[in-house]
Amino acid sequence: MNLHISCTDRTREALRRIADAGAEGARIFTRVYADSALTAAAAADARTAAGITLGPLDGRIVSIKDLLDVAGETTTAGSKVLRDAPPAAQDAVVVQRLRAAGAVIIGKTNMTEFAFSGIGINPHYGTPGNARDASRIPGGSSSGAGVALARGMCELAIGSDTGGSIRIPSAFNGLTGFKPTQARVSREGAFPLSFSLDTLGPLADDVADCARADAVLSGQPWQPLGQRRVAGLRVGVPRGLLFTQADAQVLAAFEAALSDLKAAQARVDDLALDELLGAPFRLQEKGTLIAAEAAHVHAALLAAGKDDELDALVLSRLRRGETIAAPHYVGVQQARAALLPRLDAALADYDILALPTVPVIAPTIASLDDEELFHRTNMLVLRNPSVFNFYDLPAVSLPLPRAPGEMPVGLMLVGQRNADRALLAVAAALEQFLQR
Repeated sequence: MNLHISCTDRTREALRRIADAGAEGARIFTRVYADSALTAAAAADARTAAGITLGPLDGRIVSIKDLLDVAGETTTAGSKVLRDAPPAAQDAVVVQRLRAAGAVIIGKTNMTEFAFSGIGINPHYGTPGNARDASRIPGGSSSGAGVALARGMCELAIGSDTGGSIRIPSAFNGLTGFKPTQARVSREGAFPLSFSLDTLGPLADDVADCARADAVLSGQPWQPLGQRRVAGLRVGVPRGLLFTQADAQVLAAFEAALSDLKAAQARVDDLALDELLGAPFRLQEKGTLIAAEAAHVHAALLAAGKDDELDALVLSRLRRGETIAAPHYVGVQQARAALLPRLDAALADYDILALPTVPVIAPTIASLDDEELFHRTNMLVLRNPSVFNFYDLPAVSLPLPRAPGEMPVGLMLVGQRNADRALLAVAAALEQFLQR
Protein backbone atom coordinates (compact mmCIF):
# COMPACT_ATOMS: atom_id res chain seq x y z
CA MET A 1 0.00 0.00 0.00
CA ASN A 2 1.05 3.59 -0.61
CA LEU A 3 2.28 4.96 2.72
CA HIS A 4 1.71 8.54 1.51
CA ILE A 5 -2.03 7.85 1.83
CA SER A 6 -3.52 8.45 5.27
CA CYS A 7 -3.54 5.56 7.71
CA THR A 8 -7.32 5.77 7.90
CA ASP A 9 -7.70 5.40 4.14
CA ARG A 10 -5.19 2.54 4.02
CA THR A 11 -7.02 0.79 6.86
CA ARG A 12 -10.35 1.20 5.07
CA GLU A 13 -8.79 -0.30 1.94
CA ALA A 14 -7.42 -3.28 3.88
CA LEU A 15 -10.84 -3.86 5.48
CA ARG A 16 -12.48 -3.60 2.05
CA ARG A 17 -10.15 -6.26 0.68
CA ILE A 18 -10.98 -8.59 3.56
CA ALA A 19 -14.72 -8.03 3.10
CA ASP A 20 -14.57 -8.36 -0.70
CA ALA A 21 -12.84 -11.72 -0.34
CA GLY A 22 -16.05 -13.08 1.20
CA ALA A 23 -15.71 -16.68 2.37
CA GLU A 24 -12.00 -16.61 1.55
CA GLY A 25 -11.58 -13.60 3.84
CA ALA A 26 -13.12 -15.67 6.63
CA ARG A 27 -10.59 -18.41 5.94
CA ILE A 28 -7.73 -15.91 6.12
CA PHE A 29 -8.86 -14.08 9.29
CA THR A 30 -10.42 -15.66 12.36
CA ARG A 31 -11.21 -12.18 13.77
CA VAL A 32 -11.35 -8.73 12.18
CA TYR A 33 -11.07 -5.65 14.42
CA ALA A 34 -12.71 -3.13 12.08
CA ASP A 35 -13.85 -0.58 14.67
CA SER A 36 -10.75 -0.59 16.85
CA ALA A 37 -8.49 -0.57 13.78
CA LEU A 38 -10.19 2.55 12.40
CA THR A 39 -9.94 4.22 15.81
CA ALA A 40 -6.22 3.40 15.99
CA ALA A 41 -5.75 4.63 12.42
CA ALA A 42 -7.41 7.97 13.19
CA ALA A 43 -5.13 8.36 16.21
CA ALA A 44 -2.10 7.63 14.02
CA ASP A 45 -3.19 10.25 11.51
CA ALA A 46 -3.61 12.78 14.32
CA ARG A 47 -0.07 12.07 15.51
CA THR A 48 1.25 12.49 11.98
CA ALA A 49 -0.49 15.84 11.66
CA ALA A 50 1.06 16.93 14.96
CA GLY A 51 4.55 15.75 13.94
CA ILE A 52 4.59 13.01 16.57
CA THR A 53 5.71 9.42 16.03
CA LEU A 54 5.65 6.45 18.40
CA GLY A 55 8.22 4.46 16.46
CA PRO A 56 8.94 2.68 13.18
CA LEU A 57 5.53 0.96 13.03
CA ASP A 58 3.39 3.96 13.93
CA GLY A 59 0.36 3.89 11.64
CA ARG A 60 1.32 0.59 9.98
CA ILE A 61 -1.44 -2.00 9.51
CA VAL A 62 -0.51 -5.27 11.22
CA SER A 63 -2.19 -8.66 11.53
CA ILE A 64 -1.43 -11.04 14.39
CA LYS A 65 -1.52 -14.82 14.42
CA ASP A 66 -4.42 -16.54 16.16
CA LEU A 67 -2.15 -17.92 18.90
CA LEU A 68 -1.39 -14.46 20.38
CA ASP A 69 -3.44 -13.35 23.37
CA VAL A 70 -5.72 -10.33 23.09
CA ALA A 71 -7.19 -9.18 26.40
CA GLY A 72 -10.80 -10.26 26.88
CA GLU A 73 -10.75 -12.79 24.02
CA THR A 74 -10.31 -16.53 23.93
CA THR A 75 -7.12 -17.57 22.16
CA THR A 76 -8.15 -20.44 19.87
CA ALA A 77 -4.79 -21.19 18.19
CA GLY A 78 -6.57 -22.41 15.07
CA SER A 79 -8.66 -24.91 17.03
CA LYS A 80 -12.37 -25.05 17.76
CA VAL A 81 -11.74 -27.19 20.83
CA LEU A 82 -10.43 -24.06 22.61
CA ARG A 83 -13.38 -21.81 21.73
CA ASP A 84 -14.82 -22.09 25.27
CA ALA A 85 -11.50 -21.57 27.06
CA PRO A 86 -11.24 -18.62 29.48
CA PRO A 87 -10.49 -15.28 27.81
CA ALA A 88 -7.00 -13.86 27.99
CA ALA A 89 -6.42 -11.57 30.98
CA GLN A 90 -4.06 -9.32 29.02
CA ASP A 91 -2.47 -8.87 25.62
CA ALA A 92 0.56 -10.93 24.70
CA VAL A 93 3.78 -8.98 25.22
CA VAL A 94 4.31 -8.56 21.47
CA VAL A 95 0.74 -7.26 21.09
CA GLN A 96 1.36 -4.79 23.91
CA ARG A 97 4.51 -3.60 22.14
CA LEU A 98 2.72 -3.24 18.81
CA ARG A 99 -0.03 -1.13 20.37
CA ALA A 100 2.48 1.03 22.26
CA ALA A 101 4.33 1.60 18.98
CA GLY A 102 1.19 2.89 17.27
CA ALA A 103 0.57 -0.13 15.03
CA VAL A 104 -2.99 -0.63 13.76
CA ILE A 105 -3.96 -4.22 14.57
CA ILE A 106 -6.48 -5.21 11.95
CA GLY A 107 -7.25 -8.79 12.94
CA LYS A 108 -6.16 -12.28 13.87
CA THR A 109 -5.04 -14.58 11.07
CA ASN A 110 -5.86 -18.25 10.62
CA MET A 111 -3.29 -20.97 11.21
CA THR A 112 -2.77 -24.69 11.34
CA GLU A 113 -4.38 -26.09 14.49
CA PHE A 114 -1.96 -25.59 17.42
CA ALA A 115 0.70 -24.50 14.85
CA PHE A 116 1.51 -28.17 14.27
CA SER A 117 2.19 -28.38 10.51
CA GLY A 118 4.04 -26.56 7.75
CA ILE A 119 1.26 -27.10 5.19
CA GLY A 120 -1.39 -24.63 6.40
CA ILE A 121 -4.50 -26.82 6.11
CA ASN A 122 -7.22 -26.19 8.74
CA PRO A 123 -10.45 -28.23 8.76
CA HIS A 124 -12.08 -26.04 11.42
CA TYR A 125 -11.84 -22.53 9.99
CA GLY A 126 -11.02 -23.49 6.40
CA THR A 127 -7.76 -23.38 4.49
CA PRO A 128 -6.72 -20.07 2.89
CA GLY A 129 -5.65 -20.54 -0.70
CA ASN A 130 -2.15 -19.48 -1.68
CA ALA A 131 -2.15 -15.80 -2.66
CA ARG A 132 -0.51 -16.58 -6.02
CA ASP A 133 -2.73 -19.60 -6.85
CA ALA A 134 -5.66 -20.32 -4.55
CA SER A 135 -5.68 -24.01 -5.49
CA ARG A 136 -2.31 -24.41 -3.76
CA ILE A 137 -1.40 -24.56 -0.09
CA PRO A 138 -0.56 -21.32 1.71
CA GLY A 139 2.19 -22.82 3.84
CA GLY A 140 1.94 -23.08 7.59
CA SER A 141 1.53 -22.81 10.26
CA SER A 142 1.18 -19.01 9.78
CA SER A 143 -1.10 -19.60 6.79
CA GLY A 144 -3.45 -16.65 7.12
CA ALA A 145 -0.52 -14.34 7.88
CA GLY A 146 1.18 -15.04 4.56
CA VAL A 147 -1.99 -14.85 2.46
CA ALA A 148 -3.31 -11.70 4.20
CA LEU A 149 -0.06 -9.85 3.60
CA ALA A 150 0.33 -10.99 0.01
CA ARG A 151 -3.27 -9.96 -0.76
CA GLY A 152 -2.84 -6.47 0.71
CA MET A 153 -5.10 -7.07 3.73
CA CYS A 154 -2.33 -5.82 6.04
CA GLU A 155 1.11 -4.26 5.69
CA LEU A 156 2.94 -6.57 8.08
CA ALA A 157 1.98 -9.87 9.68
CA ILE A 158 3.19 -11.33 12.95
CA GLY A 159 3.64 -15.09 12.98
CA SER A 160 5.35 -17.81 14.96
CA ASP A 161 8.07 -20.15 13.76
CA THR A 162 8.85 -23.48 15.44
CA GLY A 163 10.05 -25.40 12.38
CA GLY A 164 9.60 -22.86 9.60
CA SER A 165 6.13 -21.41 10.15
CA ILE A 166 7.13 -17.84 9.21
CA ARG A 167 9.57 -18.73 6.45
CA ILE A 168 7.43 -21.39 4.70
CA PRO A 169 4.37 -19.17 4.02
CA SER A 170 6.79 -16.37 3.09
CA ALA A 171 8.49 -18.61 0.51
CA PHE A 172 5.22 -19.97 -0.89
CA ASN A 173 3.53 -16.54 -1.18
CA GLY A 174 6.48 -14.50 -2.44
CA LEU A 175 7.16 -12.59 0.79
CA THR A 176 10.02 -11.83 3.16
CA GLY A 177 9.96 -13.57 6.54
CA PHE A 178 12.30 -13.32 9.53
CA LYS A 179 12.80 -15.88 12.30
CA PRO A 180 14.90 -14.35 15.07
CA THR A 181 17.14 -16.00 17.61
CA GLN A 182 14.67 -17.49 20.10
CA ALA A 183 15.49 -15.32 23.11
CA ARG A 184 15.22 -12.07 21.15
CA VAL A 185 11.40 -11.77 21.28
CA SER A 186 9.24 -12.53 24.32
CA ARG A 187 6.80 -15.42 23.86
CA GLU A 188 4.72 -14.49 26.90
CA GLY A 189 1.07 -14.66 25.90
CA ALA A 190 1.71 -16.80 22.82
CA PHE A 191 0.04 -20.23 22.86
CA PRO A 192 2.97 -22.68 22.84
CA LEU A 193 3.81 -25.57 20.55
CA SER A 194 7.39 -26.24 21.68
CA PHE A 195 9.05 -24.46 24.59
CA SER A 196 12.47 -25.29 23.15
CA LEU A 197 11.91 -24.11 19.59
CA ASP A 198 9.07 -21.55 19.36
CA THR A 199 9.94 -18.08 18.06
CA LEU A 200 7.88 -15.01 17.11
CA GLY A 201 8.66 -12.75 14.19
CA PRO A 202 7.38 -10.79 11.16
CA LEU A 203 6.35 -11.45 7.60
CA ALA A 204 6.69 -8.35 5.41
CA ASP A 205 7.09 -7.10 1.87
CA ASP A 206 10.76 -6.33 2.38
CA VAL A 207 13.67 -6.62 4.78
CA ALA A 208 13.36 -3.01 5.97
CA ASP A 209 9.86 -3.70 7.30
CA CYS A 210 11.08 -6.91 8.93
CA ALA A 211 13.78 -4.87 10.67
CA ARG A 212 11.26 -2.25 11.83
CA ALA A 213 8.98 -4.96 13.19
CA ASP A 214 11.91 -6.72 14.84
CA ALA A 215 12.82 -3.54 16.72
CA VAL A 216 9.29 -3.24 18.09
CA LEU A 217 8.80 -6.95 18.87
CA SER A 218 12.16 -7.21 20.62
CA GLY A 219 11.70 -3.97 22.55
CA GLN A 220 14.87 -2.46 21.06
CA PRO A 221 15.35 1.19 20.01
CA TRP A 222 14.93 1.62 16.26
CA GLN A 223 18.05 2.23 14.23
CA PRO A 224 18.38 1.86 10.44
CA LEU A 225 20.28 -1.23 9.34
CA GLY A 226 23.96 -0.90 8.57
CA GLN A 227 24.97 -0.85 4.92
CA ARG A 228 26.55 -4.03 3.52
CA ARG A 229 28.01 -4.68 0.07
CA VAL A 230 27.61 -7.86 -1.95
CA ALA A 231 31.25 -7.77 -3.06
CA GLY A 232 33.31 -9.61 -0.48
CA LEU A 233 30.29 -11.16 1.25
CA ARG A 234 31.19 -14.59 2.63
CA VAL A 235 28.46 -17.05 1.64
CA GLY A 236 28.42 -20.73 2.60
CA VAL A 237 26.25 -23.14 0.60
CA PRO A 238 25.51 -26.38 2.51
CA ARG A 239 25.36 -28.77 -0.44
CA GLY A 240 23.96 -32.22 0.23
CA LEU A 241 20.94 -33.28 2.25
CA LEU A 242 19.08 -29.96 2.20
CA PHE A 243 19.25 -29.82 -1.62
CA THR A 244 17.75 -33.27 -2.19
CA GLN A 245 14.16 -33.92 -3.40
CA ALA A 246 14.08 -30.39 -4.81
CA ASP A 247 11.91 -29.17 -7.68
CA ALA A 248 13.75 -28.09 -10.82
CA GLN A 249 12.26 -24.58 -10.60
CA VAL A 250 13.57 -24.16 -7.05
CA LEU A 251 17.09 -25.29 -7.95
CA ALA A 252 17.16 -23.17 -11.11
CA ALA A 253 16.12 -20.02 -9.23
CA PHE A 254 18.66 -20.68 -6.47
CA GLU A 255 21.56 -21.41 -8.83
CA ALA A 256 20.77 -18.30 -10.89
CA ALA A 257 20.96 -16.16 -7.75
CA LEU A 258 24.20 -17.85 -6.70
CA SER A 259 25.74 -17.23 -10.12
CA ASP A 260 24.84 -13.55 -9.88
CA LEU A 261 26.42 -13.31 -6.43
CA LYS A 262 29.64 -14.84 -7.70
CA ALA A 263 29.66 -12.42 -10.63
CA ALA A 264 29.32 -9.57 -8.13
CA GLN A 265 32.45 -10.84 -6.34
CA ALA A 266 30.79 -12.42 -3.34
CA ARG A 267 32.88 -15.27 -1.94
CA VAL A 268 30.70 -18.36 -2.36
CA ASP A 269 31.92 -21.69 -0.96
CA ASP A 270 30.26 -25.08 -1.06
CA LEU A 271 30.30 -26.57 2.44
CA ALA A 272 30.11 -30.21 3.54
CA LEU A 273 27.90 -29.87 6.62
CA ASP A 274 25.66 -32.92 6.31
CA GLU A 275 26.97 -34.47 9.54
CA LEU A 276 25.76 -31.44 11.50
CA LEU A 277 22.70 -30.49 9.43
CA GLY A 278 21.48 -34.08 9.35
CA ALA A 279 21.93 -34.55 13.10
CA PRO A 280 18.48 -33.18 14.08
CA PHE A 281 16.81 -35.84 11.96
CA ARG A 282 19.02 -38.71 13.12
CA LEU A 283 18.63 -37.76 16.76
CA GLN A 284 14.84 -37.48 16.52
CA GLU A 285 14.03 -40.66 14.61
CA LYS A 286 12.31 -42.05 17.72
CA GLY A 287 10.44 -38.82 18.40
CA THR A 288 10.89 -35.07 18.09
CA LEU A 289 11.23 -32.37 20.69
CA ILE A 290 8.18 -30.68 19.18
CA ALA A 291 5.97 -33.76 19.47
CA ALA A 292 7.04 -34.47 23.05
CA GLU A 293 6.54 -30.89 24.19
CA ALA A 294 3.25 -30.51 22.31
CA ALA A 295 1.94 -33.65 23.99
CA HIS A 296 2.81 -32.08 27.33
CA VAL A 297 1.12 -28.78 26.41
CA HIS A 298 -2.06 -30.63 25.42
CA ALA A 299 -1.97 -33.42 28.04
CA ALA A 300 -5.28 -32.42 29.64
CA LEU A 301 -6.98 -32.11 26.27
CA LEU A 302 -5.69 -35.50 25.13
CA ALA A 303 -6.91 -37.08 28.38
CA ALA A 304 -10.36 -35.51 27.99
CA GLY A 305 -11.31 -37.73 25.06
CA LYS A 306 -12.05 -34.93 22.57
CA ASP A 307 -10.26 -36.60 19.68
CA ASP A 308 -13.17 -36.07 17.31
CA GLU A 309 -12.93 -32.29 17.77
CA LEU A 310 -9.31 -32.13 16.60
CA ASP A 311 -7.74 -32.15 13.16
CA ALA A 312 -6.93 -35.84 12.67
CA LEU A 313 -3.56 -34.95 11.11
CA VAL A 314 -2.62 -32.89 14.17
CA LEU A 315 -4.02 -35.46 16.59
CA SER A 316 -1.85 -38.22 15.13
CA ARG A 317 1.27 -36.15 15.82
CA LEU A 318 0.14 -35.33 19.36
CA ARG A 319 -0.52 -39.01 20.07
CA ARG A 320 2.94 -39.83 18.75
CA GLY A 321 4.34 -37.32 21.22
CA GLU A 322 2.69 -39.19 24.10
CA THR A 323 4.76 -42.27 23.31
CA ILE A 324 8.15 -40.56 23.45
CA ALA A 325 10.19 -41.87 26.36
CA ALA A 326 11.72 -39.43 28.83
CA PRO A 327 15.28 -40.79 28.36
CA HIS A 328 15.00 -40.17 24.62
CA TYR A 329 13.73 -36.62 25.12
CA VAL A 330 16.51 -35.80 27.59
CA GLY A 331 19.08 -37.38 25.30
CA VAL A 332 18.01 -35.20 22.37
CA GLN A 333 18.22 -32.08 24.53
CA GLN A 334 21.69 -33.02 25.76
CA ALA A 335 22.89 -33.80 22.25
CA ARG A 336 21.43 -30.54 20.97
CA ALA A 337 23.32 -28.54 23.59
CA ALA A 338 26.55 -30.18 22.48
CA LEU A 339 25.87 -29.66 18.76
CA LEU A 340 25.10 -25.94 18.89
CA PRO A 341 28.70 -24.77 19.43
CA ARG A 342 29.94 -27.19 16.77
CA LEU A 343 27.80 -25.62 14.04
CA ASP A 344 28.65 -22.18 15.39
CA ALA A 345 32.33 -22.97 14.86
CA ALA A 346 31.70 -24.31 11.35
CA LEU A 347 29.97 -21.05 10.37
CA ALA A 348 32.37 -18.65 12.09
CA ASP A 349 34.14 -17.66 8.85
CA TYR A 350 30.91 -16.90 6.95
CA ASP A 351 28.45 -14.01 6.98
CA ILE A 352 25.57 -16.30 5.99
CA LEU A 353 24.53 -19.72 4.84
CA ALA A 354 22.38 -19.66 1.68
CA LEU A 355 20.00 -22.41 0.56
CA PRO A 356 16.42 -22.87 -0.67
CA THR A 357 13.90 -22.05 2.06
CA VAL A 358 11.69 -24.93 0.91
CA PRO A 359 12.85 -27.46 -1.70
CA VAL A 360 9.50 -27.51 -3.55
CA ILE A 361 6.97 -25.03 -4.85
CA ALA A 362 3.59 -25.02 -3.10
CA PRO A 363 1.66 -28.21 -3.98
CA THR A 364 -2.08 -28.17 -4.57
CA ILE A 365 -4.42 -28.51 -1.61
CA ALA A 366 -6.30 -31.34 -3.33
CA SER A 367 -3.10 -33.38 -3.82
CA LEU A 368 -2.67 -33.69 -0.05
CA ASP A 369 -5.99 -35.41 0.65
CA ASP A 370 -4.03 -38.65 1.01
CA GLU A 371 -2.81 -38.82 4.63
CA GLU A 372 0.45 -40.59 3.85
CA LEU A 373 1.31 -38.06 1.15
CA PHE A 374 0.36 -35.22 3.50
CA HIS A 375 2.82 -36.40 6.15
CA ARG A 376 5.63 -36.94 3.60
CA THR A 377 5.07 -33.51 2.10
CA ASN A 378 4.88 -31.89 5.52
CA MET A 379 8.24 -33.40 6.49
CA LEU A 380 9.80 -32.20 3.23
CA VAL A 381 8.40 -28.68 3.52
CA LEU A 382 9.64 -28.38 7.12
CA ARG A 383 13.01 -30.02 6.48
CA ASN A 384 15.23 -27.08 5.55
CA PRO A 385 13.87 -24.38 7.88
CA SER A 386 13.49 -26.71 10.90
CA VAL A 387 17.22 -27.40 11.03
CA PHE A 388 17.86 -23.80 12.03
CA ASN A 389 15.20 -23.82 14.75
CA PHE A 390 17.04 -26.81 16.20
CA TYR A 391 20.30 -24.82 16.10
CA ASP A 392 18.58 -21.59 17.23
CA LEU A 393 20.05 -19.51 14.41
CA PRO A 394 18.28 -16.45 12.96
CA ALA A 395 17.07 -16.90 9.39
CA VAL A 396 15.44 -14.82 6.65
CA SER A 397 13.48 -16.02 3.62
CA LEU A 398 13.72 -13.72 0.58
CA PRO A 399 11.63 -14.12 -2.59
CA LEU A 400 13.78 -15.00 -5.59
CA PRO A 401 13.16 -13.46 -9.03
CA ARG A 402 10.68 -15.50 -11.09
CA ALA A 403 9.19 -15.50 -14.56
CA PRO A 404 5.55 -14.47 -15.07
CA GLY A 405 3.25 -17.34 -14.15
CA GLU A 406 5.84 -19.13 -12.02
CA MET A 407 5.10 -19.88 -8.37
CA PRO A 408 7.31 -18.15 -5.77
CA VAL A 409 10.59 -19.62 -4.55
CA GLY A 410 12.29 -18.59 -1.32
CA LEU A 411 16.00 -18.05 -0.64
CA MET A 412 16.90 -18.75 2.99
CA LEU A 413 19.77 -16.82 4.58
CA VAL A 414 21.01 -18.06 7.94
CA GLY A 415 23.08 -15.95 10.32
CA GLN A 416 24.88 -16.44 13.59
CA ARG A 417 23.04 -16.71 16.91
CA ASN A 418 22.23 -13.33 18.48
CA ALA A 419 23.59 -11.53 15.39
CA ASP A 420 20.07 -10.86 14.15
CA ARG A 421 20.59 -7.32 12.91
CA ALA A 422 23.80 -8.30 11.14
CA LEU A 423 21.79 -10.94 9.27
CA LEU A 424 19.07 -8.42 8.40
CA ALA A 425 21.68 -6.00 7.06
CA VAL A 426 23.10 -8.69 4.77
CA ALA A 427 19.58 -9.70 3.73
CA ALA A 428 18.79 -6.07 2.82
CA ALA A 429 21.88 -5.89 0.62
CA LEU A 430 21.01 -9.15 -1.13
CA GLU A 431 17.38 -8.10 -1.55
CA GLN A 432 18.43 -4.91 -3.35
CA PHE A 433 20.93 -6.83 -5.46
CA LEU A 434 18.46 -9.54 -6.51
CA GLN A 435 15.73 -7.02 -7.40
CA ARG A 436 17.99 -4.82 -9.53
